[in-house]
Amino acid sequence: MTDLIASLLLFAPPAGGEAPNPFVQLVPLVLIFVVFYFFLIRPQQKKQKEREKVLESLKRGDRITTIGGMHGTVAGIDSEKKTVLVQVADNVKITFDRSAVANIDKQESGEKLSTKD
Repeated sequence: MTDLIASLLLFAPPAGGEAPNPFVQLVPLVLIFVVFYFFLIRPQQKKQKEREKVLESLKRGDRITTIGGMHGTVAGIDSEKKTVLVQVADNVKITFDRSAVANIDKQESGEKLSTKD
């Protein structure tokens, strides 16, 4: 009995020249997959879903930072093209893909967005 437990824990073939059980040889592969799933794949999927939810809540007037470091205010959103029109200075508006938004800082109530076109 102790030889079986030792062979399972050490992944070594049992003593006595017996043929190893093929299921015992699959145990390390299954454990590696479980570790990868719970420590790498699942957290990444949760993070991606959370990011999609944040990007869906993006609205006009939100202060954002793009992945390139550009800071600005959302002046418009085109949901068909999945783009965002960002006002970076007075009379300067740039179009970005929605996926280029890195951070969203919600607009405070006292601040007004100029609507000069």
